[in-house]
Amino acid sequence: MTSTAKAPAGPSTVDPDDIARFSAIAAEWWDPAGKFRPLHRFNPIRLGFIRERVCMHFGRETKALHPFAGLRLLDIGCGGGLLSEPMRRLGATVLGADAGEKNIATASVHAGEQGLDIDYRCATAEALAEAGERFDVILNMEVIEHVADRDAFLKACAAMLKPGGLMIVATLNRTMKAFGLAVLGAEYVLGWLPRGTHEWSKFVTPDEMRQGLVAASLEVREVSGVSYNPISDIWKLSGDTGVNYMAVAVKPAG
Repeated sequence: MTSTAKAPAGPSTVDPDDIARFSAIAAEWWDPAGKFRPLHRFNPIRLGFIRERVCMHFGRETKALHPFAGLRLLDIGCGGGLLSEPMRRLGATVLGADAGEKNIATASVHAGEQGLDIDYRCATAEALAEAGERFDVILNMEVIEHVADRDAFLKACAAMLKPGGLMIVATLNRTMKAFGLAVLGAEYVLGWLPRGTHEWSKFVTPDEMRQGLVAASLEVREVSGVSYNPISDIWKLSGDTGVNYMAVAVKPAG
C-alpha cells in the first residue's frame, strides 16, 4: 500500500526552490532518456554499493534473492522511487519520503504498476523523526546538496537510525572540477539536467560531510569516490572524490 500523507507543519530543512524545480519535472523520473538520465546511468553503481555495504554490515549473503528481508529502510528524498523500488525487491520494508507531492504521486503510481508495496509519504526528515520513525538503514542519496540546513538534516536522519543502524550518503564535492562537470557540463553544455538543478555553493566537501556525521553522533566507516567515464558512459567506484562520492556511517550500538 502506498501513502501520500502530507508532512505536519513545523520547522523544516526543506528548500522550497529546490522542491519546486524537481516537482516541475516529476513526470520524467522513470524516463531513462529524459531529464533524469544521469541518475538512471548512475543507479547500477549505487545499487551495487548499497547492496554490498548493507549485506556486509548486517551479515547477509549478497547473492541471496532477498538479502534485505527483515530490515526497515528509509529512502529520504526518494524522488520518483528509483532507489525505493529495487530496495523493496531486495526484501526491505521501504518508506520512501520526499517533500515534493508530485514526486510522491509519481513514485506511488509507478510502484503500483510494478505491484510493489512501498510506503510513500510526502514528508520531511524532521517530521518523520518527530513522529518516532526508526530504521535499520537510511539512504540519503543526492539529497543533502539540496537542503537548507545540512547539519540539522543529518541530525534528523541520524535520530531515526536504530542503534547499530547504517546510513549511506551520496553527494557532490564542492570543487572547481565538480563545478565544471556537474554544473557547467551536465546542465549547460550537455543539457543532461535542467539549468539551475544544482547550486555549487551547496556542494559538500568530504571533510564537511565527516564533521556533520560525527556531530550527528555517527561513526564514519568509509568515503568512496565515484567517477564517470564519458567515453564508455559508465560510472565506477574510485579513489577520486573530486566530483561525486558516497559515505557510509553507523550509529553506535551502545
